[in-house]
Amino acid sequence: MMKTRIYHLHAISPVHVGVGQAIGIVDLPIARERAANLPMIPGSAVKGVLRDAFQDNRPLQKTLFGPEEINKDSDSHAGALAFGDALLLALPVRALVGMVAFVTSPFLLSRYQQAAQRSMPDRPLLEVPQIAQDNDVLVADSSTNITRANAQQHDMLILEDLDLIAQKDPKAKAWAQYLAQQVKDEHWAPHFEARFAIVSDSVLGFLADTATEIRSRIRIDDEKRTVKKGALWYEENLPAESLLYGILGVDQPHDDSGLSDTGAAFTEHLGNDALIQIGGKATVGRGLIRFLV
Repeated sequence: MMKTRIYHLHAISPVHVGVGQAIGIVDLPIARERAANLPMIPGSAVKGVLRDAFQDNRPLQKTLFGPEEINKDSDSHAGALAFGDALLLALPVRALVGMVAFVTSPFLLSRYQQAAQRSMPDRPLLEVPQIAQDNDVLVADSSTNITRANAQQHDMLILEDLDLIAQKDPKAKAWAQYLAQQVKDEHWAPHFEARFAIVSDSVLGFLADTATEIRSRIRIDDEKRTVKKGALWYEENLPAESLLYGILGVDQPHDDSGLSDTGAAFTEHLGNDALIQIGGKATVGRGLIRFLV
């Protein structure tokens, strides 16, 4: 019987997992969910990168990920691991105070909670808070993002050009601490907790459309040493410090390896905190990600 667990992705650099060219201002957009239009990383991309990390152990690679080539029926079998798509959990957004806020919403937290409940049924679940108004935001009592300047009557959290009324809420603090623990970095965790914010689903959807990173790229003409004609394009990236999660399915081996615990073998070889590169534009520093299980 297949068992499931949650894996997390913590972006160290901007990430470009693209979908090819598109009609519009952005020539090379990132992959997004069809219905919610939220940034995501396909499970096939995660699996492909991790398969390469097992190149030094071909038998284990074949057991966990399946054969690369099938020359006869006896070579045909499924891998013991199944990778779900990595879905957005927290999006870093520019803030007027505190430099950056790590933003999520009730919808994102509810989906994460459902995935965690299926994978870790014995672990206590946190309550997902609700946002009363679209201009409200919940923060921890230690938030470094809030401000009350001039004649403002409320604590404010200013994200990009959005002015949100900040409310200190113990549920936000509990979620900030829980998610910071999943990232497994004691030096980074306090920064995440102090900058964590829960906005409404509407605001999160707006930020997911407008607060991703857009970079212009050019190609230089070798002879003229100027921009080559027509060689200017715009690429979209998921910002550095984005946090995503997915479901990892662990099954018994489907070959004759006799491996007793495929999940333990996967973790032992890869480690609990592996640095991998996902997506395109690797030579210009895109796609460095911590894979956490």
